[in-house]
Amino acid sequence: MPNPTAAMLVIGDEILSGRTQDANMYHLASQLTEQGIDLKEVRVISDDREAIVHATRALSAAYTHVFTSGGIGPTHDDITADCIAAAFGVSIGVRADARAILQAHYDANGQVLNEARLRMARIPDGAHLIDNPVSKAPGFTLQNVHVMAGVPSIFQAMVASVLPSLTGGKPLLSVTYRVDRGEGDIATPLGLLAKTFPELSIGCYPFQKDGLFGANIVFRGTDETQLQNALAALQGEFPQ
Repeated sequence: MPNPTAAMLVIGDEILSGRTQDANMYHLASQLTEQGIDLKEVRVISDDREAIVHATRALSAAYTHVFTSGGIGPTHDDITADCIAAAFGVSIGVRADARAILQAHYDANGQVLNEARLRMARIPDGAHLIDNPVSKAPGFTLQNVHVMAGVPSIFQAMVASVLPSLTGGKPLLSVTYRVDRGEGDIATPLGLLAKTFPELSIGCYPFQKDGLFGANIVFRGTDETQLQNALAALQGEFPQ
C-alpha cells in the first residue's frame, strides 16, 4: 500500500523577494520522511488572496495532507486564515478557546490582548487547533490542511504537535554511492537500474571538484533489500 502523500504551501512576499530564506521546507521534509508520509510538492506563493485560495484547493484535492507556513500573525498582511476559510467555504471569527489561550499568555506576560493580537484567535469554523508551545498563538487544521506559522521555531513546534495525530506509512530509506565519472558515462547504466528497480527513486547529483567530474547516486525507497541490491549492482558497474 502506498504511503500517504503531502504538499507544502509556503506563503509570504518576504520569501519570494529573497529577504527571507525558507528553512521550514527542509525540516518538514525530514520529519515527514521519518513518519512515512511522502512530500510530493512544495509551492511558494505571495500574500495574494486568490493565489492562496486557488493553491489550497488544488493541493488539498491532490494530496493526503497539506502543510502551510506563514501569514497567521497579527498584522494586516497575515491573511492565510481568511484564505483557508474561503477555500473551503466556511466562516471565520474569533473563537473562544483560541482567545482564552492568548488571554492567558498575555496576562502572564503583563501585556494587553489588543485588537491586533486578537486577530490570531480568528479560526475558521470546523477547524481543530494546533498547539503552539512557543508563542501560544495556535495554528489550526481544517479538513486535510494544517495551517502553521512561518517563524521556524514556531513552525517546528507546530509540526511536532501535528505529526503524532497523522497515520504514516513505511519510512523512506536512502543510500548514497559516489561515482567519479561524468554523467554521460553514468546515464545508460542508471537507466537500466531504474528499469530493474522500478519501486526505487534513483537520483543523480553531479559535482565538479579539483577539475574532476563525478556524481552522488542516491537510491530512495521503503524496502531495505531492494536498496542494497540496487547499490550492489551499481558498485559492480562502477567499483571504487
